[in-house]
Amino acid sequence: MASLFKDLSKLSAYRDRRFPGNQEEFEHALLTSTTVYVGNMSFYTTEEQVYELFSRAGEIKKIIMGLDKNTKTPCGFCFVLYYSREDTEDACKYISGTILDDRPIRVDFDWGFQEGRQWGRGRSGGQVRDEYRTDYDPDILLMVYDNYLQICPCVNYMFDFL
Repeated sequence: MASLFKDLSKLSAYRDRRFPGNQEEFEHALLTSTTVYVGNMSFYTTEEQVYELFSRAGEIKKIIMGLDKNTKTPCGFCFVLYYSREDTEDACKYISGTILDDRPIRVDFDWGFQEGRQWGRGRSGGQVRDEYRTDYDPDILLMVYDNYLQICPCVNYMFDFL
């Protein structure tokens, strides 16, 4: 039978290779953390929009927007820190899959924010996931176009169709 909400009995299949402990410690951190990772966001989604949506699950301690490490611009992810584990579980259960800025966002338990995790880890400066995309994503196309113009502004006339 189909379910409307995310099954919380399954922890994230994603394993952060930069987590400073072993697998058992990682799983314990996921089970006790009050932080969620939010992915597949538009590059144009604001912190205020994230706050408005995620505050429905509970009181928010802090929001950290993910940034391209080269351009320091948003690159489609963020971390939301709650005060309670219950609010964290509600965010994962009820908000994952919600449409925000015309995109279905992905909400997952995270082991906890540490300084430095706000930067994209991809070779281009953004998310690693974006480097493996095979589908068309207009936000990424515009970001690549803007970055290219910074390097070579003389080609602007070639892209008047955008």
